[in-house]
Amino acid sequence: MGRSYIVEDAVEEYLSKLCSQEVGPVAGLLIGQSSVQRDFVVMAARTPQSEESAGAGQSVDKDWVSEHARQVSRMLPGGLSVLGVFIINDTDVKDTQTTLRQLVFAVENLISSECLWNPTDDDVTDCVTLHVNPKTRKTVCRTFDVKDPKSVAKPADWKYQSGVCSAWVTLSCWLNVDMLIPLPDSRINTDSMDKCLKEGLKVWAHQIESGICLIDGKKMPEDSELTAGQKRNVRQMYTAQLLITPNVQRVSDVVQPCGGSVSIRGVIHSKAFLHGNKPKAKLAEKLLKRDVVSTVTTRVQMLLEELLTQDKESKGSRRDKQQIELLSLPRRIYCPAKMSGPVCVCDYQFNGEGLSEITDRLKEMLDINATEDDLDTTQEIPAEVTESDDTTEPIVEKVEVEPKRNSYMGVAMATAVALLATAASMLYLSDV
Repeated sequence: MGRSYIVEDAVEEYLSKLCSQEVGPVAGLLIGQSSVQRDFVVMAARTPQSEESAGAGQSVDKDWVSEHARQVSRMLPGGLSVLGVFIINDTDVKDTQTTLRQLVFAVENLISSECLWNPTDDDVTDCVTLHVNPKTRKTVCRTFDVKDPKSVAKPADWKYQSGVCSAWVTLSCWLNVDMLIPLPDSRINTDSMDKCLKEGLKVWAHQIESGICLIDGKKMPEDSELTAGQKRNVRQMYTAQLLITPNVQRVSDVVQPCGGSVSIRGVIHSKAFLHGNKPKAKLAEKLLKRDVVSTVTTRVQMLLEELLTQDKESKGSRRDKQQIELLSLPRRIYCPAKMSGPVCVCDYQFNGEGLSEITDRLKEMLDINATEDDLDTTQEIPAEVTESDDTTEPIVEKVEVEPKRNSYMGVAMATAVALLATAASMLYLSDV
């Protein structure tokens, strides 16, 4: 028997709207949450049309859809992921199946290349493909095991239902981040920096995975039901804490020649959503930890992409003297997913960007019509940073953040710091 997909009614309305509006093939992403027993699809988002694909006729640009999936996966808090792809065209379903298979494997390969956590035995490796005929509105649902290159299509059950997310659980957490990553060469290029940062982030991600998770101040047994004793269909919200123990290393283990360093410091906000079908504490902990790793990794990757763009524009020029660069990481902003229930998506705002740019990206990437009033900007705020006139070392002012009952402060150190203050984000690169 194939997998079963419980699909939000809003997805059916969205796909029907695309069927009536679009001419030619339309590809897009299916977003939701997987579980061992069944999967939940809560959103669909068409892939924006590129200039190249506009004249491509009936073909679908695999690389363009994959890049769209990579960008969208960065905008999904814990518990939400790209579950698969859809295509709307009037081509025979057998002819479309090969394209869908290529798409779903390409999407998974690109998204997984950015994941720093270790897979677990209970991870679902089946991804869904959906073909919709715009004339007959007939849908054909198939799944592929994306971890098996020889996987063949398996039939799956596709059922629409209202209020899929209405009883989902929300887990919220603030976490202090403090890590130092050495850079091997003073004339390091962006590609080498990417590799160094990824390796350093992997070490930190392992610490997160090994940390202890407290839910509402208690360490719950892994198999305990998170909502046990709670009323049905009542929105449940929990606050979590992650207790992290740094790796114990001898001085001889960590001494190495380096040409600089990157330090990432501050406080981040993390969120995870869990399906309402008796979610277990083990799942809540896994999804929250993965969101913590994902949100920090995403910000560093976005900053590196920004540096690469600036480097190309300046034709790779850089100063030869010792320097400390103060760079601001983006802060996290949430937006409701416009459906019944607590589920939201997110985006990242660099200093100098307005909220209108966030709403534009939500429209382009997720096809969400959000207003600036819909955005939750209260969980993370930018740090205030000043540089003294008489020293080469940057000084970061104390930043007090009061998200509800919590307050946090971030202070820069003397080499390199990426400050993620409750979402204030700074990165210092230093040459030595």
